[in-house]
Amino acid sequence: MTVFATWIVILRDKAHALWRDARSSLLVALCLVLVLAAAAFLTEWRNAVAANDAIEALDEGRDIAVDANARPEALLARIAFLAARNDVDHARASVEALDRSGGDGIRARGHYLLGNALLRKAFDQIQRSELEAANPFVNLAKREYRRALQLAPDYWDAKFNLDVAARLVRDFPDFERKSGDELSADPKKLWTDIPGKPKGLP
Repeated sequence: MTVFATWIVILRDKAHALWRDARSSLLVALCLVLVLAAAAFLTEWRNAVAANDAIEALDEGRDIAVDANARPEALLARIAFLAARNDVDHARASVEALDRSGGDGIRARGHYLLGNALLRKAFDQIQRSELEAANPFVNLAKREYRRALQLAPDYWDAKFNLDVAARLVRDFPDFERKSGDELSADPKKLWTDIPGKPKGLP
């Protein structure tokens, strides 16, 4: 037998011995990895089921509390529920939680819904001829729409509602003089040239 063949046999025997020694440890480690993966999958599945149940309940009009660390979809459903009822304080807290965990698209939707609730409050004040009281709601609504557009520049509904809010402020110029907006708008991305029709409309 050649030296090379002898080395092959020696290496094969050592590999077999090493496998026999390590086989039980490897099997234990593999089982442990599988158990941890199954536990992680089960936790994720339970979270998804809980989020779906919360979304369904909120869509049906039932007031379900949603944890600040819940899935972004559940937080958005909670924001929609609160915004539809003009509960802007709780909706704002949920939007802040959504900003910490959601993607740009879903965060833009959250800011848009909060802006709608604020603008509805402004309309309520204006209908009661309480123009001074409407001032902060208009400016806060504009801020939320601008934030939505920063996250999703092509969000047409947010552009349209920002246009409505901006027209409202132009109708009542005292609003702008007494308390301006904190967020600056990019005139190339937002419809700030008002009056006039936004670009793209007939």
